[in-house]
Amino acid sequence: MNSTHKFNGLAEVYAAGRPAYPDSFVDELYSQHGFSRESVIADVASGTGKFARLLLERGSFVYCVEPNDDMRARAAEELSGYSGARIVNGTDARTSLYDHSVDFVTAAQAFHWFDPVLFRKECVRILKNSGQVFLIWNLRDMQSGLNQHSFRIFTRYCPDFKGFAGGIKQDDIRIRRFFEGEYTYKEYNHPLVYTSKEAFIIRSLSGSYSLQEGDPGYSQYLEELSNLFDQYAVDGTLTVPNKMIVYFGTLNIRK
Repeated sequence: MNSTHKFNGLAEVYAAGRPAYPDSFVDELYSQHGFSRESVIADVASGTGKFARLLLERGSFVYCVEPNDDMRARAAEELSGYSGARIVNGTDARTSLYDHSVDFVTAAQAFHWFDPVLFRKECVRILKNSGQVFLIWNLRDMQSGLNQHSFRIFTRYCPDFKGFAGGIKQDDIRIRRFFEGEYTYKEYNHPLVYTSKEAFIIRSLSGSYSLQEGDPGYSQYLEELSNLFDQYAVDGTLTVPNKMIVYFGTLNIRK
């Protein structure tokens, strides 16, 4: 299946289940990396607008570039209150934006779906001089017994599971190829907290790899996720060790 279609029908659970990103990181974008109310940002593969919302709340103008019809429609609904939001039908390789029209490009929980060479070419085309790209993920801490256990569940039941965050590795060759070796890496402690079993299961079902109702093994899969919550929750709250990671750098726009 084309990766553009992997999130068909998942917009509702994605909007409800996917975590946000640390305020401290967004603060640093605006205090240390030049983001401002005057910034024009392309958030590529923006999904339902989880990350774009944080930029819009700061007053920036954001092109929410998303190829999936369901996700794009949900983003239009979720972000309808922000005058600076523009919902765009586009891909990592063809955003449909004008040449040298944006100050920054962001991609949250998405780059592992991209062609790094074509995405770099598109970023070079749409970025202004000295524009930066930020590749962002929420990534489970695999030293955690809880995350190791959930990894085994997804591996057992979900044929499309390649690992959390699409199996992206630190300093992955795709990242090095995209930045041509010149980038900065930073991480933020960002535990994911679920105060109900329902919230945890919704998050699990929002993965592109997750089984959905009607798939073989779905009931057993739900049972194992339910048991996982019961095993690790404390007083009804499950805390999942997690960090937010970002790779960022300035592309050489003019050669």
